[in-house]
Amino acid sequence: MKIRRGVRFTAVLALTLMTSTLVHAQTSVAGTYRLVSYVVEVDGEQPKPTFGQAPKGYAVLTATRFTTVFTAENRKFGRTTEEKAALWDSLIAYSGLYRLEGDKLITSVDTSWNESFNGTQQTRIWKLEGNRLHLTTVPAPYSRDPSKTAVARLIWERTE
Repeated sequence: MKIRRGVRFTAVLALTLMTSTLVHAQTSVAGTYRLVSYVVEVDGEQPKPTFGQAPKGYAVLTATRFTTVFTAENRKFGRTTEEKAALWDSLIAYSGLYRLEGDKLITSVDTSWNESFNGTQQTRIWKLEGNRLHLTTVPAPYSRDPSKTAVARLIWERTE
């Protein structure tokens, strides 16, 4: 009887510690962040600032939801079809519930600028260094040339 209680107590304690560790991790990453840098590496080439040297954007993480929107620098109001398409290509925005699994931040996207993101799981490798949140995409087909593989590296600075 004592052994069963001991095993049950140990299991409950382990589950409690695991849960509190996950909640603590998500609480520690929660905040509002301003985009500092966005670069893309395509098939091992040198990183390119595809949204310019000074992209604009924010990421807001609550204890459960990840929301981000960012745009390229020097965007202009679009009047023609081509100008509007250029605006579309210089924007990323999505939101959804997220979870942390070790160094992975996984967002279950429920709303996005691109319908193909809706219903997907977006995985980012995350690291918090001081007030900077580093997010790196997992290798995936490059949106501008799906025959190539790309990795995006984003650096966010906490504003609140």
